[in-house]
Amino acid sequence: MGSKKFLLGIFGDEDVLLEGVPAIREKGIKIYDVFTPFPIHGLDTAMGLRESKLHIAGFIYGITGTSIALGFMTWANTFDWRVNFGGKPFWSWPAYIPITFELTVLMASAGMVATFMYLCRLAPGVQKHIMDLRQTDDKMVVAIEIDEHTDVNNLTSILKSSGAEEVNTKVIDDWYRYKIA
Repeated sequence: MGSKKFLLGIFGDEDVLLEGVPAIREKGIKIYDVFTPFPIHGLDTAMGLRESKLHIAGFIYGITGTSIALGFMTWANTFDWRVNFGGKPFWSWPAYIPITFELTVLMASAGMVATFMYLCRLAPGVQKHIMDLRQTDDKMVVAIEIDEHTDVNNLTSILKSSGAEEVNTKVIDDWYRYKIA
């Protein structure tokens, strides 16, 4: 693994951050990510992030759960273990509704959690780096990835004019590191 270098703009107020992020983007600067200690409504729009496709995955997982539930109950009650009690038909769909609903919800929720963890690299043992310790308490951090061709002084002045209280540089080695405890 290699190392990455970031320029960090530290913001103290969420309103200043919400005004500063579009101003940074208007200058053609690509923001790597924004780290905040709490959710900030409207930040995803200000960063220009597209809508998540996780709900589509949830629908596909839900349809899979429905198909598995109906398929298994149909197979078990009509082909494998046909029991005729009280004149009830072999394929009695009202009796299938609760189990079908439960398996649909189980598959959709478990599948969405697994997909989210995969996409965000949140597997057990992955150690994520904290850009600035204050991002877990009271500061918001705008991270911009830089390289040797980046004009750091110009970028620093843009961050300061956008409302950043301070600007720091951070080098992170082994970006995603697996640690087995």
